[in-house]
Amino acid sequence: MSDTEGPGGLLEVSPPPGGPWAWPMRGQLVEMVLHSRLLQGNPLGDPADRPLWVYLPPGYADQPERRLPVIYLLQGLSGQLDMWKSRSGFRRTAIELFDELFSDPATPPCLLVFADCWTSLGGSQYLDSPGTGRYHSYLCDEVVPAVDANFRTLAHRDHRAVAGKSSGGYGALVSALLRPDLFGALASHAGDALFEYCYLPEFPEAVRQLRDHYQSSYANFWADFRTRPASSQPQDMVLVNIWCMAACYSAAPDGTPELPFDVVTGIIRPAVWQRWLNRDPVRLIAARPEAARSLRAVYLEGGRRDEWHLEVSAAAVAATMQGHGVANVRLELFDGGHMAIEYRYPISTRYLAEAISP
Repeated sequence: MSDTEGPGGLLEVSPPPGGPWAWPMRGQLVEMVLHSRLLQGNPLGDPADRPLWVYLPPGYADQPERRLPVIYLLQGLSGQLDMWKSRSGFRRTAIELFDELFSDPATPPCLLVFADCWTSLGGSQYLDSPGTGRYHSYLCDEVVPAVDANFRTLAHRDHRAVAGKSSGGYGALVSALLRPDLFGALASHAGDALFEYCYLPEFPEAVRQLRDHYQSSYANFWADFRTRPASSQPQDMVLVNIWCMAACYSAAPDGTPELPFDVVTGIIRPAVWQRWLNRDPVRLIAARPEAARSLRAVYLEGGRRDEWHLEVSAAAVAATMQGHGVANVRLELFDGGHMAIEYRYPISTRYLAEAISP
């Protein structure tokens, strides 16, 4: 490290000081951009050039003949890729936690891939939809092949896992169930599931907020939302979440999100609500039991005080998988809520690393 003293005694330090500002990395984070053919011309006009980060564990460069398993990591709703580096007071970032995990010789080395499927509605649920774009295909048919082509991976589903939190946990569940040829294991931290519990209770609240603030019009809400800081009003995320889910689960062929309830009366629209339920991991496991049984390892968890009761959802997913003969299902309920649970990620990552390592 070289220090240069400037005017007024100010030191220019390179590299930056250590904790709590930045902990020294033992591995390497490679930051790239992937141009997506599949996302070109997407319905929301969102970028087709996407950030893609790959974490290389310590020793990767020193063993040029060794190929490693890969874990794909997915952000939750409104999560941008750079939020993996976000720091809260007195805590390490997720990237630093992963680096600490793989600096332990007892942890089997893996590559970590941080994939971006953000949309201007907040997310994509990692699905293909006429309302958002082909994000499931982007992840499976562009990101995975690009990683295998550019890094020394064990390019087989038995050595590839997918993990995430909240909507990212949902993405992990559906990616593994829809593409068992690509992913052999998954981890879901408070992933969206059992939709009648995690989504349905918010429908009357959305009706109330639209009535009281926006003349029962989502168009009025978005016109207001786009003119001010996001989440500056308490009703924002309820309304954003439901509209985004409708864009992902129940968009019309022309891309228009179709809501599963009437915005004035709150009455459920059964046909649209059924389209949501068809995307529920609990139902999807029952519809694709062979894909579920092919999984080498499943990690599910939620905080006992999760604000959306997603620990109940995790238990339902676990029970449904076990009921269909899925082995190696691990369910963890911990004392906590939905937020600030990045310290849990190394637990599931170690579990996956051990399961997919040769």
